[in-house]
Amino acid sequence: MSTSLIYLLVAIIFEVSGTTCMKLSDGFNKLMPSILIFVFYGLCFTFQTLSLQKIDISIAYSVWSGLGTTLIAGIGMIWFQESMTFVKFISMLLIIVGVIGINSGK
Repeated sequence: MSTSLIYLLVAIIFEVSGTTCMKLSDGFNKLMPSILIFVFYGLCFTFQTLSLQKIDISIAYSVWSGLGTTLIAGIGMIWFQESMTFVKFISMLLIIVGVIGINSGK
């Protein structure tokens, strides 16, 4: 596994962590999750930038946003008891198919 791919995966983990902290911050009413939003997003963009040294921006961004969106949807359903509807399920599949399509078009 290349270093750039590892940087991209780390960026995704930090992005998902930052987005989760947005929910946990209760509209910036809880101090620690509010601070962690900025820490995690700062780290996310740092590692995203490092990943772009060797990965095309179209590939990196599609993987980052697609995988991040899918993970956040899963966290929303599991941790925050958001509903799973047929439309949500199909939409997540379409995101994954789109990312695969962009990556296979190299």
